[in-house]
Amino acid sequence: MASLNVLVNNAIDAKYILMGIKVIVFSFGITSYLVLAYILEFYNLEKVSNRKKVFSQSLYISGLYVLAVFLFLVIVYDVSFWRMPLLYFLVLTPIEIGLWRLFFRNIFSVIPVTKNVLYIYDGHAMGTVKDDIGLINGDEMKTFYKVKLTYPLDDANYFTKPSFISAADKIDAYIINLRSYDDLPKDLEKMLLRAILLGREVVTFTSFYENTYEALPIRSRNDSFYEILQLRNRKIRYLGRIFTFSVNFILSIVVGFICVFCIPIVWFLNLFFNKGPLFYTQKRVGLHGKEFKIYKFRSMVVDAEKSGAAMAKANDARITPFGKILRLFRIDELPQIISIINGDMQFIGPRPERKVFVDQLNEMIPYYGVRHLIKPGITGWAQVKYKYGENLEDSIRKLEYDLYYIKNKSITLDFRILFKTVTTVLFSRGV
Repeated sequence: MASLNVLVNNAIDAKYILMGIKVIVFSFGITSYLVLAYILEFYNLEKVSNRKKVFSQSLYISGLYVLAVFLFLVIVYDVSFWRMPLLYFLVLTPIEIGLWRLFFRNIFSVIPVTKNVLYIYDGHAMGTVKDDIGLINGDEMKTFYKVKLTYPLDDANYFTKPSFISAADKIDAYIINLRSYDDLPKDLEKMLLRAILLGREVVTFTSFYENTYEALPIRSRNDSFYEILQLRNRKIRYLGRIFTFSVNFILSIVVGFICVFCIPIVWFLNLFFNKGPLFYTQKRVGLHGKEFKIYKFRSMVVDAEKSGAAMAKANDARITPFGKILRLFRIDELPQIISIINGDMQFIGPRPERKVFVDQLNEMIPYYGVRHLIKPGITGWAQVKYKYGENLEDSIRKLEYDLYYIKNKSITLDFRILFKTVTTVLFSRGV
């Protein structure tokens, strides 16, 4: 990278820089950029196609990258810098990354990347065909898949139609949504095997949904149930446990200090703008379905639920003006550090819900309780991927992300959640 070259060869005082240090700094700079780009989905094709996100994403990845390299040099080597070359590095980095981002975006605006899809389904998926095709085509986001042909498996004569056979030769991907894969017609089996040998994509609907939306399609009545069963078959990951403990320990100290600092400020402002108790407590369902208490700075009027339990929603009349500020910057969440210290929560995990809503969702979705296999968290995959839950329908959608997280839990995924949470707070985005 040109800006990194300016930093290493011009910005660092010559008495501090040796060939070995140059190699290490270059290696660290390139590695840290690639790690940040992966965690922040810098090369996500759906985001690349969104012009509005080109500059905003370039700016904050540049800021994180510059900060990481600068701190590495100061902490590890305690170097001093020449001011003007250092300024060139700070200015060139976002310009360079932004231009590369535009170049990368323009490549994929010229090169066709959308795959033509043959969607194969049976009678069990008949009632959701329209919705499934919408998900494959991408009603809410660009998936780069387009259903060009459908094949209802229950129609024995459909496969022999000349129009179907000619159209099938133009297919790039096969997405299969069947109750059972044991009794595939021989002709279809041969066609799929031939497609695999030709390098075409052949996947189940659940695998497509998981890879594209990074969630599990819990409403599918077919193979997704077996994906749910796999949640308990994960191997023990000691590195993951160590990482989780380290995150909880370090952030408990940091967030604990911030919470203690905020308490007198919030208490004082409450006297004028939010009269009533400083905290409010509420029982939530946690690990293995056991209830525990969470603590928050009160952001709603006193007796906000005197008419019964209700989910918070956008522009909720129960939220006080000062409470809106607390929620905007997630300050109301800080006292939950008490639940982490008590061992009832962790920083990353499914959001804990109240028993009244859990009972309703258990009636709607028999395996809703699977999300209680791990401790709930202050932030999680569902929070950073989906909007603020306002109703039971939103809770069902967020469950898809929770189950994906439980199944694919890893250090990399946790890092992505932490980075997305930071940007959510900094840019005051609702989740």
